Amino acid sequence: MKVVIADDEPLARTRLRSLLNDMPGIELVGEAGDGHQALQACAEHAPDLVLLDIAMPGMDGLEAARHMATLPARPAVVFCTAYDAHALSAFEAEAIDYLVKPVRAERLTAALERVRTFRAGVARAGNTLASSSPPSSVDSAPRSHLCARLRGGLRLIPLAEVRYLFADEKYVVVHHAGGEDLIEESLRSLEEEFGDRFVRIHRNCLVARDRIVELRRSPEGQVTVILRAVEQPLEVSRRCAPAVRDTLLQL
Repeated sequence: MKVVIADDEPLARTRLRSLLNDMPGIELVGEAGDGHQALQACAEHAPDLVLLDIAMPGMDGLEAARHMATLPARPAVVFCTAYDAHALSAFEAEAIDYLVKPVRAERLTAALERVRTFRAGVARAGNTLASSSPPSSVDSAPRSHLCARLRGGLRLIPLAEVRYLFADEKYVVVHHAGGEDLIEESLRSLEEEFGDRFVRIHRNCLVARDRIVELRRSPEGQVTVILRAVEQPLEVSRRCAPAVRDTLLQL
């Protein structure tokens, strides 16, 4: 079983590494100090399991787990944390187990057996831990990033830097401060998750509310929206125009 350890505390990583070294059939393929590094390690090594801390700087473990759920080779997740207050959110994030630090050898062994049993059951059913949309039930840990898959890695795009989202066939193009990237999420699911941040201007486009500068109407009656730091005006459908106008009035 290939394992990645993700914890911002070096001593915690050292303890887990030491425990894993004494367990047969375990290959430690990577370590990470935050959620971003954990996702990169998953993209690089395709582990079977991630031992994931929850309280980490930047992207925490709950958000990282939600992004892991979208990977083609989705790893099993076992949370390792100093706090037991996150247990419900952890299992809503579809974790296999939840270990409280300091992790004991017998509890880690039991967790590894649960992972093996789970993976064996999936294999017998003829399935894999396939990618899926991030679990919508984890409302207590909203995402702060979108995750774009790149060859050999991932790119995390801060939501605060996203200007607009444009649906293009089965992908969504994320236009952000650093350029453009494709993500494999539907525009509808993004609207449902981030409705407080984005407003729909067309059936194939969401724009960041705080980027809206003005609405313009052409002599022919076509309405467009002007976004800060976006050169080209974007078309607004007649159906969406009232909501966009209301958003502008509230800014």
